[in-house]
Amino acid sequence: MNKLHILSNRLPFNANKSGDDFQLTPSVGGLATGMKSIYKKYNGNWIGWPGIAEEDLKGDDRHKIDKALARENCVSVHLTMQDVQLFYEGFSNNTIWPLFHYFNEFVEYDQETWDAYVEVNQKFANAALDVLGEGDTIWVHDYQLLLVPQMIKEKRPDVTIGFFLHIPFPSYEVFRILPWRNELIKGMLGADLLGFHTYDYERHFFSTVRRLLGLEINFNKIHCEDRIILADAFPMGIDYDKFMNASINVKHKLLQEKSELQLELEKYFLISPNRKLILSIDRLDYTKGIPNRLKAFSIFLEKYPEYQGRVSLVMLAVPSRGNVDQYKKLKEQVDGLVGYINGKFGKVNYTPIWYFYRSMPFENLIELYNASDVALITPVRDGMNLVAKEYVASRVNKTGVVILSEMAGVSKEMGEAININPNNFNEIADSIHQALEMPIDEQRSRMSTMQERIKRYDVFKWAAEFVKSLEKVEGIQQQFNTKKITSSIQKLIVGDYSDTKKRAIFLDYDGTLSGFKANPQDAFPDDEVLDIVKKLTADDKNEVTIISGRDRETLEKWFKGYDVNLIVEHGVWTRVRGGKWKMLQQINADWKENIRPALESFVDRTPGAFIEEKNYSLVWHYRKAEPEQGVLRANELKDELTNLIANHNLEIMEGNKVIEVKSGGINKGAAAMRFLGNKDFEFILAIGDDWTDEYMFRELPEMAVTVKVGMVNTAAKFKVESVEAVRKLLKSLAEKR
Repeated sequence: MNKLHILSNRLPFNANKSGDDFQLTPSVGGLATGMKSIYKKYNGNWIGWPGIAEEDLKGDDRHKIDKALARENCVSVHLTMQDVQLFYEGFSNNTIWPLFHYFNEFVEYDQETWDAYVEVNQKFANAALDVLGEGDTIWVHDYQLLLVPQMIKEKRPDVTIGFFLHIPFPSYEVFRILPWRNELIKGMLGADLLGFHTYDYERHFFSTVRRLLGLEINFNKIHCEDRIILADAFPMGIDYDKFMNASINVKHKLLQEKSELQLELEKYFLISPNRKLILSIDRLDYTKGIPNRLKAFSIFLEKYPEYQGRVSLVMLAVPSRGNVDQYKKLKEQVDGLVGYINGKFGKVNYTPIWYFYRSMPFENLIELYNASDVALITPVRDGMNLVAKEYVASRVNKTGVVILSEMAGVSKEMGEAININPNNFNEIADSIHQALEMPIDEQRSRMSTMQERIKRYDVFKWAAEFVKSLEKVEGIQQQFNTKKITSSIQKLIVGDYSDTKKRAIFLDYDGTLSGFKANPQDAFPDDEVLDIVKKLTADDKNEVTIISGRDRETLEKWFKGYDVNLIVEHGVWTRVRGGKWKMLQQINADWKENIRPALESFVDRTPGAFIEEKNYSLVWHYRKAEPEQGVLRANELKDELTNLIANHNLEIMEGNKVIEVKSGGINKGAAAMRFLGNKDFEFILAIGDDWTDEYMFRELPEMAVTVKVGMVNTAAKFKVESVEAVRKLLKSLAEKR
């Protein structure tokens, strides 16, 4: 990798006007922390919005901001107030944010905000394209820029692109609601590496890709027409040492160095040494489950009255989007619940909830982490939630308990926390009691394990692992492209073809000459295919053979009147042009009645699946079935068939969304070699798309030009990405006589 550039909605600096110039203040977020070391290490640029609308820039302010940011290797994407309103507040936060967090009732479907989203994403893509050099890599971040990877890839297919989503990716059933679902998925698939916080989000993404686009996915690799895309889980970490060291410093401060909050906390514990604090820190957002948390705390005080007067909930709610209706209503609801609980359980010397509606400096956060016995973190949906990790890192005495929603991505890493369902108020209340009663030894055992894990996989490790995977995907792309037929390779193939006088051409049909159809009988040859075959067969130097798994009646009807040889049912039958059908070896189909019931049972259990019967094989199709269910049933069927065919001379062949059972000993490779016989062909070409064609690729002579359709592992010498690429190659041959 040459340079690595970072692209995000905001830059890691806030620009503030000071006199006639601008001062830059570093951002304090986890992304800014993790990325600063990365982009500077690789001599890249950080591209993003500086935080000031263009209308607020006077005179040469824009030039001054750009100049100040350039000193930090940052590149500005300037946005207007309308851009911010429609793109950021509009589509990003009123459409994507609620949908991806499963709050469908808050989702707005607005064409104007979508148009602005597309336009602003293009602005970010253009800014990136301006700085990308040869061999550079770019890492795009988060839901505001879902379209950018594809926009960059279209202009610079040579650039390696990473994308990381910092919020959840929803299930297909939720994502499919969005009118612009295909555009967003295709935008993300412009990346070569896609990162998610958890495997669950990755799994939802794979499901959506399968169902919307029908792309093949093997393990964590998505097979597109011209490349392989990797997706993986990278749980984001924190700057562990920063929080740990800050916590140590708080404990060792001299009296005159202590903050007002620290002094008040010490005074509180001095007066009431047996009192406990439960900490709640969130942005005031409907995804954080704050009302649920308050209701559960009320139930706790009711259910365990002995803790009334002994436990307080410290609730820090950071203001967020206060001008939006649902956020205003949330604020009113939270204020009401806090007032109700404090009124019901409060006393002269006891306030059940300490409520702060503001942000706090970093030092004060550390003081709260230090002082609180329990961290209560109960979002109803959260991509990761770094507060849980920050609390753990700050507990230098290794005490304290984390109560954690299973709906937060971080719960996958923190099995030692008390995991709860954020919608089960009684469970949360009981968990608070469990946390407060937990013995110190158990607290330290749980906390030590979590600290070791979080320290080991911190934000710097997270960033480094993603970059390492970017380098890995570069190698995978190179590996898969080594066999790709480029324009120069195609020129050589056409040259060899032109220089020979006796040629054999073997062409698979489905997935090679014609794309797949939900109903196999709808895949009849179109005018373009027939024209290609006509031109190739018009050259008397060519022996053109359609070699397919299809039955002889279908192909005979489709290519009636065309001077082609036919090899069908994977090599059972062959017909030389102008001749009669011949069976290559004597086989029977008596086994069908034993196998058919198994296939029929899987048709009954898999809506959309059906059986195709050929003379000497049975085919179970699942192209029209639900993708995940189809794959699951196919694996089950293969296992069952393996046992059934044990005493028969049969083979199980897996094609593209099909499982075929056929008589053994017959394959395309053997059939092609028999067809060649002792004929002295100077040029041999074979093209196919699935693993049944691999027999042909392996059996044909070394001098044969073998071509796989699809960018997957193959024994073929070359690859092309699609049916369209096959047709393009064949047209170039047909033009040479």
